Amino acid sequence: MKKLVLVLLVLTVTLGYLNADVYVKQKTHTSAFMGQPEKNAFTEMWFGNNKMATISPDQSVILDLQAKKFYMITHKTKSYVVADLPLDITKLMPEQMAQMMKGMMSQISITLQANGQKKKIGTWNANGYDALMKIMGMETKTVFWASKDVPFDWKAFATQYADAYKAQFMNMGEKFFQEFKKMEGFVVGSEMSMMGMTVNTEVVEINPNKTPGATVYAVPAGYVKKDKLDMGMGAMK
Repeated sequence: MKKLVLVLLVLTVTLGYLNADVYVKQKTHTSAFMGQPEKNAFTEMWFGNNKMATISPDQSVILDLQAKKFYMITHKTKSYVVADLPLDITKLMPEQMAQMMKGMMSQISITLQANGQKKKIGTWNANGYDALMKIMGMETKTVFWASKDVPFDWKAFATQYADAYKAQFMNMGEKFFQEFKKMEGFVVGSEMSMMGMTVNTEVVEINPNKTPGATVYAVPAGYVKKDKLDMGMGAMK
């Protein structure tokens, strides 16, 4: 379940910035959790014309707004699932988990506000925003660091794709949008805590002049399409 929350948060804070191709590389540190050791990983993100790709060692997510498709790819099993946009993630879940998720989504709330703090992440001066997501009593607290110093017009990106963003996720788009539009700038870092686990991210590269390869917005060759996610929200079956 925690993997799904992480995916939704990533999509929430990035989808509003789609436009001409921009490459972002991000470092993520995940604390030790439930017997699992701490982990460091790099994620590559591409924001293109009506497309977005988030590529990590374990999983990748592709959004194709023009085709109205969502892809979640698991590299370990070389498999993927695909769904229509607006996304109803429950259609990709086993029945038991789908019913539980529907109950959770009906009780979700999120608030975001500026906290007045400032921080320099890499070469970017950023302002802090506190976000609190509540799902059936489970709280996810995140501090986002947003910068206006990035080498592209973040405001034009957000404005152009506001309507597309609001329509995307499980009828929660408007709720999320109304809160996250309070944030000014592109998110260059975050500090999240959830159920005793912490996940810290930091952008290490932004390049608005890099050309994506032909496979960036595509499912890797040889990967097998599956109908459902498994109960761990990781490997498909």
